[in-house]
Amino acid sequence: MTTSTLTTASLHRPPASSASPVPSAQPASARVDPLGAFVALSLPALFILLWSTGYVAGKLALPHAGPFTLLALRFGLAAVVLLAVSAATGAPWPKTARAWIHLGVVGLLMQVLHFSGVYCAIAWGLPTGVAALLIGMMPLATAMGAHLWLAERMSVAQWLGMLGGAAGVALVIVDRPLGGGAWMAYGAGLLGLTGLVAGTLYQKRFCAGMDLRTGSGIQMTVSALAVLALALWREPGGPDWSLELVGSTLWLGLVNSIGAFSLMFVMIRRGQAGAVAKLFYLIPGVSALMGMGLLGEHFGALALAGFVVSATSVGLAAMSRSGG
Repeated sequence: MTTSTLTTASLHRPPASSASPVPSAQPASARVDPLGAFVALSLPALFILLWSTGYVAGKLALPHAGPFTLLALRFGLAAVVLLAVSAATGAPWPKTARAWIHLGVVGLLMQVLHFSGVYCAIAWGLPTGVAALLIGMMPLATAMGAHLWLAERMSVAQWLGMLGGAAGVALVIVDRPLGGGAWMAYGAGLLGLTGLVAGTLYQKRFCAGMDLRTGSGIQMTVSALAVLALALWREPGGPDWSLELVGSTLWLGLVNSIGAFSLMFVMIRRGQAGAVAKLFYLIPGVSALMGMGLLGEHFGALALAGFVVSATSVGLAAMSRSGG
């Protein structure tokens, strides 16, 4: 699933209305709708919940398929559905070869490099919560990348958030010694973060006007073909097609790659992009709790403190960036 739409949409807010007398009583049509308010509060929380389940579903599936094989199944399923939706709804396709190439590059960065890094890290023993913690640095890492590549300014809150988030990650690493192959797992997780940040910045610069249906369909198709080639090269044995693998693949392809993305699009259309940005820092903690409850993962006191420090730092920076 992509996240750059959130970053881009949150930068475009309608200007504040000019001052005008405020009536003493609002008309009935202007009163708060309880159901609408409930939906407005529920959608961001549901998005965070759905996004977080992707880490757990991935770990459940990985014993039955290699990382690239699992991604080929996930992206392939999502591509088929998205292309079918694009055809059924008459969505516009890119008009130039350059636009197609840009979308393909975004897919290779944001989908292939990002999720390959995450799934390899989990397959090599990194707990789901720690993998989510690394990826949860994305808002601040993207701000840093935009500062270096796009010459965008970083606020003091973002600099402090970056330092605090890094300190939180350091606490988690100290609690989980980097012995044996642990360095590879952490390195893969950081590679996944790099792919997500690079894809976000690339899409923001070259694909901001893409149609969400066809653009995502093209990205998923390119991604599926790329990881299929990697799977045939590195994982010739193939999956074991257990019920756990099938269920996880359906969840990852439909709920995560399409459902969570569509939910984010709905929230952006409703003007709730800022709310998602403020809640994004909760993903690592929610994923860690899911890992503890469903997968039996354990975290010591230092690691739990690291989650709190990182979540607080990223959250305060995101709130400052979005205006509270």
